[in-house]
Amino acid sequence: MTATTITNFRKNLFGYVSNAIRYNDPVQVTTKEGNAVLLSEEEYNGMLATLELMSVPGMVERINAAANEPDSEFVDAEAIGW
Repeated sequence: MTATTITNFRKNLFGYVSNAIRYNDPVQVTTKEGNAVLLSEEEYNGMLATLELMSVPGMVERINAAANEPDSEFVDAEAIGW
């Protein structure tokens, strides 16, 4: 995460926005009133999708269980016959 002051953010707005979009690098902007974070739309949408999945009862446990399965349990994509 890149951190900057509001003054530097104003001076270099285009560069900070470009880096947030291009590299998914959040930008923390500090002010006297508090801080704000600039995210790319892709990063923001990814966070929302993660929160949505985590809100489904039992989903986190199922994901963790699947992550712990041995590779020998997986089926080759060609064998599925999509």
